[in-house]
Amino acid sequence: MPKMSKESATNVEDHGMVEDRSQELDGYTVNWVTMREEMDMATMLKGLPDDRCQCPHWGFVIKGRLTWRYADHEEVTDAGDVFYAPPGHVPVAEAGTEFLQFSPSDELQTTEEAIMRNMQAMQGT
Repeated sequence: MPKMSKESATNVEDHGMVEDRSQELDGYTVNWVTMREEMDMATMLKGLPDDRCQCPHWGFVIKGRLTWRYADHEEVTDAGDVFYAPPGHVPVAEAGTEFLQFSPSDELQTTEEAIMRNMQAMQGT
């Protein structure tokens, strides 16, 4: 049985504003995410269909609050909430938010590639 913990995650990325500890488990990526600052992902998702994340996510908010913006409404998940975020969302996280997220790896990779392109463009590289 594949498993991981926050401490045993094989991929650790610290981007200052956010720390992401992740690992792939049988076709799904598990992310332990700590948001050190408030973050609206709208700018990072530019270039994806409708400029929104098209990857579904399941997860649990450990601390803080996530807001999921959809074309026609918003949903809020607070500490202690389990969530399902279907395709077509833009996440917004309050500073200090921590969450655990499960996503299909192939679909998440497409989103992560767009985020990296947008980060590089913002940094002028």
